[in-house]
This record gives sequence, structure tokens and C-alpha cells, in this order.
Amino acid sequence: MATRKSTVKKKKPAAKKVAVKKPVMKPVKKTVKKTVKKTVKKAVTQAAKFAGIGSEAVMKATGKAWEQWLAVLDKAGAAKMPHKAIADMVSKKFGMPDWWAQMVTVGYEQARGLRATYEKADGFAANASKTMNANLDRVYDAWHDSRLREFWLPGAPLDVRRSTDGKSMRITWTLGNSNVDVNFYAKGADKSMVQVEHSKLSDAEAVAAQKVYWSEGLERLRAWLEAGVPKGRSAKKV
Repeated sequence: MATRKSTVKKKKPAAKKVAVKKPVMKPVKKTVKKTVKKTVKKAVTQAAKFAGIGSEAVMKATGKAWEQWLAVLDKAGAAKMPHKAIADMVSKKFGMPDWWAQMVTVGYEQARGLRATYEKADGFAANASKTMNANLDRVYDAWHDSRLREFWLPGAPLDVRRSTDGKSMRITWTLGNSNVDVNFYAKGADKSMVQVEHSKLSDAEAVAAQKVYWSEGLERLRAWLEAGVPKGRSAKKV
């Protein structure tokens, strides 16, 4: 006798559910956070201007960017030192010329909140500089000779107190009795740089006005010299 096959279908075993693990977010290490913070701080410092001078210009002139100067002077305890002591240290210990020693000192004090922007020990100061395609003799003559100076800085209330041939001039701005220091640097056979610091100004508004005045004046001088006048020391005979 033939047997019947069962028509009841067997149920397939249910598929096992595979648990999917969520990725565990590892906390950022403190060292990474510090690195990021340090990088951001460095970028901000490099982009900043202190004493009216950008970090790139400071690096080019002194061999250190603002970030480096701030670190060096912090380590030397400059935050607790008076202005003159910091400037002396920058000049003697780091071999900076007087003008740059002052600029680095003022920049440090501004960066550390020890003085307002543009403020110096004896008041406020405006700074301007310009590189020109003219030799040092011509640039210096254009400042030193009052007749030549009238061509590019007409009517300026200046009284020259002291001058060092081809290097510097110390001038009284007779309108308000403030002070103007001018320094000259040779940048090659036919290239020179002039730096002007107008100090003992009353406030930030006076700084803004004099900064515009000197920037425009130096630009006129640059254009005048690069146009071919004066020709040199012989121009004094004109």
C-alpha cells in the first residue's frame, strides 16, 4: 500500500538579527585641541598689526615676526617692565636699532594691553614709511633742503633741530609742538626707505590725521623723486 507524502510545509527557521553597532565617536584628545588653538592664535597674531606695522614687515626688518617677539618678551618678563626698560632690552640684548627697538616695544605693549593703540610713553604716535626708487643722497636732500622740501611737502610747520647726514633728522612740528623723527635707509644703489614717526600727539584722532598726512606726503615724495628730481646734491644750487 502506497504511503502519502505529508503536504504540511516545514517552517524555515527565522533569520538571526545581526546587531549593527553604532560607531563610537572617540573624544578629541586634549593635545589636538591645544594644537588647533595654538594654530588659530598664531594665524591671528601673524595677521595683526601692532605699532601700525604688520608681522611680515617686522619679520623682514628684525628677523622675528610679532608672534616671536611676543613670546620672547613674555619670557623675559617684559609685561612687568616699564617702557624704557623694554626698549633698552630690545636694543641691547637683541641688537635692534633705536627706531625698531621702540616699534617692537610699543607693539608688545599694545598686544598685551599695556597701552592703547598708537599710544607711547610720551603720548600718541603716528607712523608711516615708504620705499622709493631713488638713491639715499637724493632722498635725504629732498628732506634736508627746505627749498626742495617745499615741492612735495609745502607749508609744513617744521623746525629741524638736528640731522645726521644720510641717516636721520629730528624735527619739531611747531603747530602744537609735537615731534617728528625721520630715518633713512639705503636698500641698494638706487633704492631707499624713509620711516617717519610723529610722536607726542594728543589723541587717536590726531594720529589718524597725521598718518594720512605723512602717507600722502611720502607718496608725493616718491612720485617726485622717481620723476627724476632733484638730480642729487648739485640740485641744492638750483
